[in-house]
Amino acid sequence: MTTAKCILITGANGLLGQKVTALFASNPDYDVMATHKSESLHLKTVSCGFSFLDITDRKSVHEVVRNFEPDVIINCAAMTHVDKCETDRESCWKINVDGVRYLAEMSKSLGIRLVHVSTDYVFDGRQGPYTEEQRVNPLSYYGKSKLASENEVLSAGIAHIIFRTMVVYGYGIGTKSNFALWLVNELKSGRPVRIVTDQIGNSTLVDDLAEAIYRGVERSVNGIYNAAGRDIGSRFDFALELADVFGYDRSLISPVVTSDLNQPAPRPLNSGLIVLKAESELGMKFSTTREGLIRLKQQLQIAGLV
Repeated sequence: MTTAKCILITGANGLLGQKVTALFASNPDYDVMATHKSESLHLKTVSCGFSFLDITDRKSVHEVVRNFEPDVIINCAAMTHVDKCETDRESCWKINVDGVRYLAEMSKSLGIRLVHVSTDYVFDGRQGPYTEEQRVNPLSYYGKSKLASENEVLSAGIAHIIFRTMVVYGYGIGTKSNFALWLVNELKSGRPVRIVTDQIGNSTLVDDLAEAIYRGVERSVNGIYNAAGRDIGSRFDFALELADVFGYDRSLISPVVTSDLNQPAPRPLNSGLIVLKAESELGMKFSTTREGLIRLKQQLQIAGLV
């Protein structure tokens, strides 16, 4: 009889954390400890352990990791609101960099594989779409914090996987809104929306990102992988596709450019991630925009939300 591999998941209450926790907890080969800084709502339906953990508390990180002694840590905790990161830089750095450093410290000390999630914002958006090897040059404080977090993982000299993703959307229990859910809420209510035409990239169904993480752990891969939807287009294109899939009025969607919005943080405009490496080495296909939105609609219908 083989011993179950121990998986510790941070940020388990968040959208990605919920999906990752559910995937690993459904496999009896894994012993899962889900952690979050607040009480879990979704774990009542999932068979796994739970522990409170704020990754910005170094002492707490060391205690929880030593107590559970995981084989793999999957870090789903992050501050991802780009404009809040720009204006509250102290909190951004504590969560996105210091927290990752503490996880990397323990991974090095105990020989743990660390799986970390990063972003296309490590690029400047001038020459997208990007492969994993292209030069990084973040524009925003969020992007700089995520690049610093990647460097914390890489400099620790540990077994690791870094997944770069972008515009993650999907449905989870009690999670914050995301681009797709916000669009659904606005269009369903008949409210007009202004969507940028000049921000180009992939939109990523959270279930696909969780699947990539699961397969990466299963296959014990190492390195940086782009993990995002297969299609590359503008946010405006995505909004129109969502309206078509959900049966909403396209005329509610009007085009704008990023400079019209006066947002605090700069955006990488011509971005996008090339996912051929992940699809090849992980043996999976990421969803197209339409495929992802159809799955989202099904999930929202089951939840009675559309």
